[in-house]
Amino acid sequence: MKLTAVMAAMGLALAMLSGCGDSGTGGGSPKPEGGKETPTTPSSAATTGAGIPTGAGGSGKPQIAVIPKGTTHEFWKSIHAGAVKAMNESAAGHRNGPLVELIWRGPLTENDSEAQIKVVEDMINMHVAAIVLAPNDANALKNVVEEAAAKRIPVTIIDSEVNSEKYKSFVATDNEKGGYMGGQQLATLLGGKGKVALLRYQEGSASTDNREAGFLKAMKENPAIEVVSSNQYAGATSDSAFTAAERLLAPYRNADGSLALDGIFTPNESSTFGMLRALQEMKLAGKIKFVGFDASETLVKALADGQINALVLQNPMKMGYLGVKTAIDTIKEKRVEKRIDTGVQLITKENMNDPDNKDLLTPDLDKWLK
Repeated sequence: MKLTAVMAAMGLALAMLSGCGDSGTGGGSPKPEGGKETPTTPSSAATTGAGIPTGAGGSGKPQIAVIPKGTTHEFWKSIHAGAVKAMNESAAGHRNGPLVELIWRGPLTENDSEAQIKVVEDMINMHVAAIVLAPNDANALKNVVEEAAAKRIPVTIIDSEVNSEKYKSFVATDNEKGGYMGGQQLATLLGGKGKVALLRYQEGSASTDNREAGFLKAMKENPAIEVVSSNQYAGATSDSAFTAAERLLAPYRNADGSLALDGIFTPNESSTFGMLRALQEMKLAGKIKFVGFDASETLVKALADGQINALVLQNPMKMGYLGVKTAIDTIKEKRVEKRIDTGVQLITKENMNDPDNKDLLTPDLDKWLK
């Protein structure tokens, strides 16, 4: 593309973006493959003839890179759906469709910090207009966040903290509050006494670290409850979580097959799934009080069947939506809040069919991802 054409296209895109509205109707986007960028977005950004980045793709629209911790779990699909919704709403009142393009790209699993760092570096080198990032390690992603900021690419952090202040906004659940809510619910189920186990998620994950801390805070407020195990980590996949859950439960198996435990807490989707599977394999699902975090089709069914007593839910669609909306504001150089709380809800079998809770448990992702 010639210099004059690129400059004209970018000037039009930025002029349009400055008038971006906050309401409109949604559309759709092809369903992504794990670890790959969405096929609706260009793979590289345009630059001027002098090599100065425009932050725009081939259409001349500013590109926003949305980089999740992983691309396997239902949670990240909900984040993606919310991001697409925000992109589509930017089209309100304009004939040329959305005013920005999204690049959705992340590692396949949530324990691959090197792959996530590489994705961020690629987006920096492509001179995207903004980055929305869910760091899978608070320390490992610090340098690339600061590199992006140094190159004047605004970064919005979602889901989990990064150990840097070089971001524009942090859009996430109050994770300590969520863990505390789960702990208090488990204490109520146990009548304030008994033995419980915590299956942690993964070292370095700030969001789940905070949930675990919130849970342990609730346990301290219930001195008749003893936390007998809290040093096992589930890891990033359902298979590793299943193995870790079996390892955690093994020392507490009684001769008759029962457990010398009264309750269990798990802080994310994969650890909850792995623990559920282990209890099912041992024919113990529903025989021990179990509070988990996040939702998937399997976990929602287990809640309905009484195999899980409660799920603490985030609002990942809202998180993805507000992450991209905030990124658009940073491109427009608008003031944004440093911390945006996306809420947390405790769901039980008794309230799971309430309209708002049902939307959290089973969001319509196909509306946005197909």
